[in-house]
Parts: sequence; C-alpha cells; structure tokens
Amino acid sequence: MYHTIEFSAEFTVDLEISPKHRLERMLIRRGTRLQAQVKPYVMETEDGPIEVADLFFADGTSACTVPFEWFSFLD
Repeated sequence: MYHTIEFSAEFTVDLEISPKHRLERMLIRRGTRLQAQVKPYVMETEDGPIEVADLFFADGTSACTVPFEWFSFLD
C-alpha cells in the first residue's frame, strides 16, 4: 500500500534504482511529498534503538534506513 509522506528534514539519500545499478544520491528537501510503501523496523545504534523505515517509492526506486523523525504520513 502506498502512502503519501512529507519530509520534515533536508537530507541526502542513497536511492537504489535496481540491484544491477550503483546507488544514486538524491537531495530530499524539507516539505517534499512522495508516494511510498513503508517497511518499518527498529535499528540499534550507539545511542540506543531508533525507528527507521525502508521506503519504496512509486517510481520504482527505494531508500533504506530513513529515520521516522524525518518524515510523516499525510493520509
């Protein structure tokens, strides 16, 4: 299921286009809205656990380990 998400932080993300291609860097600006499937999980860090998600965008690209605090659901 695709959700409309809005990013609350500006950051650079490594987009996976396909397993055969290199990762491509993309700047995501604060306020950007995209359609994405969200696969959430918890990741352990030195500062403790944080909630992150792998995002699978409608254009077929994906981004891994995006912190939940950087985006919110609009729908």
